[in-house]
Amino acid sequence: MPGRVILAIDQGTTGSRVILFNRDGRAVGSAYAEFRQHYPKPAWVEHDAAEIWRGVESLIPRALNDAGLSPGDVHAVGITNQRETTVLWDRATGAPVAPAIVWQDRRTTEACQELKRAGLDELIRERTGLPIDPYFSATKLAWMLDHDAGLRRRAEKGELAFGTIDSWLIWNLTRGVGEPLHATDVSNASRTMLFNIHTLTWDAEILHRLRIPPAVLPEVRPCAGDLGRTGVAGLAGVPVAGAAGDQQAALFGQCCFDRGSIKNTYGTGSFALMSTGTHPVPSRDLVATVAWKIGDEPAEYALEGSVFIAGAAVQWLRDGLGIIGSARETEALARSIDSNENVYFVPALAGLGAPHWDPDARGVLVGLTRGTTRAHLARAALEAICYQSRDVVDAMRSESALTIPELRADGGAATNAFLMQFQADILGVPVVVPPVSETTALGAAYLAGLGSGFWTSKDEVAALWRQAARYEPAMDHGERERLYARWRRAVELSRGWERSP
Repeated sequence: MPGRVILAIDQGTTGSRVILFNRDGRAVGSAYAEFRQHYPKPAWVEHDAAEIWRGVESLIPRALNDAGLSPGDVHAVGITNQRETTVLWDRATGAPVAPAIVWQDRRTTEACQELKRAGLDELIRERTGLPIDPYFSATKLAWMLDHDAGLRRRAEKGELAFGTIDSWLIWNLTRGVGEPLHATDVSNASRTMLFNIHTLTWDAEILHRLRIPPAVLPEVRPCAGDLGRTGVAGLAGVPVAGAAGDQQAALFGQCCFDRGSIKNTYGTGSFALMSTGTHPVPSRDLVATVAWKIGDEPAEYALEGSVFIAGAAVQWLRDGLGIIGSARETEALARSIDSNENVYFVPALAGLGAPHWDPDARGVLVGLTRGTTRAHLARAALEAICYQSRDVVDAMRSESALTIPELRADGGAATNAFLMQFQADILGVPVVVPPVSETTALGAAYLAGLGSGFWTSKDEVAALWRQAARYEPAMDHGERERLYARWRRAVELSRGWERSP
């Protein structure tokens, strides 16, 4: 019997997972389920928030059963989640009033252009750390209210609640023990484009300019601390003690506590974060974001580069083109050829994120010949993930003036040895992978553990970090730069496609 555990809910873009972690930071039980993706129009992506909650609720007993544990063994609950995805629900019934708009959704591209034309880019970037982009929650919420006058009236009367997925889960977890808690944590709040990362409060001027009623907003709390108690059957009374957006949670789970330490998570998208300490680093090409806040301690910050399409490019090869049966096939296919033979894939299927921030970019395949096979496309998709990560890491090096000694990697694709080796080669720095690939859930567990006394300090947590694999760069500098230069040419071909005549 592993003893008392932290229950971590990892609610992602394509699926939800519940993992139980013991005091050694080891997973002792888990359960996973995918849910449906909805694409009602080109560049629109939606989720059913009620389906997400039902799935999470059903996974809790399955994970406990997998570990051979009972609800009484759960010390606290931690949450990590897909960020920016926007949920609006009825406070009285707890039911969503519209489909959730997913972070990948680009329907508000023109609204973002209007905000830029109105001269708000500098104000929003300075206060929130974010560029104006459809990626973030603000224009998604504004779109919901602007396209349904009834929702706007109800929002202004305080009848509706807005939140990112963490807020939605906290609300549902705490139902049944009095008034549900409508709250978010500082890391998720900092991804909305409505939150002042310097004052750690909602920004009244930005809310006014986007016509968003303050009455819909959640209370902002630390990432580790009191986030209510569960009312879920069989788990009632257990404290919810930690929450963070998935990438901040992964940074915490990788124990990147020192200034300049960096991790990259390879999932649906790819997200590199660098810890910058207790002060945000202003950036033109990246995002300054709140990393975490533990109790009454000062908030800590990070530089982030968000790549919208990483593992999703492999999913597209599988589901869109049907040229592979599973993501696992890509490693063998990539190794079956000696080089990319100048075939490049820029997976701008939802525009380009950092450091380009081009919502009008679209995917490009270049260098095709009669000899091109599915192996070349698989290799190009994997290499594209690494090239995009280098785009971000190079920007981090430039913006922070810090040396990056290594990259800590996690996420599902971190198990792909070809991908990890090519990442080390194209970056020119070692890539280190821990034994726990689900580091986002581990970070949520660590935060909940610190918020509930399960662990006593970050030093105690840092002592639990372990290395499972290390990939040293093996490519010579000339070849590295030759390959990367061609990638940059391919990226330029993808830029501004939707604006092209």
